[in-house]
Amino acid sequence: QAQLVEAGGGLVQAGDSLRLACAAPMRTTRWDTMAWFRQAPRKEREFVGAISRVGSRTKDADFAKGRFTISKDDAKSTVYLQMNNLQPADTAVYYCAAGQPGNPSSVPSSYNSWGQGTQVTVTA
Repeated sequence: QAQLVEAGGGLVQAGDSLRLACAAPMRTTRWDTMAWFRQAPRKEREFVGAISRVGSRTKDADFAKGRFTISKDDAKSTVYLQMNNLQPADTAVYYCAAGQPGNPSSVPSSYNSWGQGTQVTVTA
């Protein structure tokens, strides 16, 4: 069930930055970890990064290290994905997910709440 709301996608040029945001309605969503995944056309859903609710432990995909940063604002119940130096290969629909895997997980089935996704398109 989609209980999360993503925002911040758009059309940018290579080298630009974007910050995605995901709001988690605390009254209806129980989670200890939130994550970002992405799915490009004709490709499987791919893990981007995850952050724990307590302690802000993070786990990042190899391609994201050095360019993407996941963070959260507890007061706003919002998780962010800062993406720098975007490249055409980053073009995808980006999804926010929440769940209770115990530790930041890259496995989609670890998450039981998903957003509708936000499109990120990067042109050369």
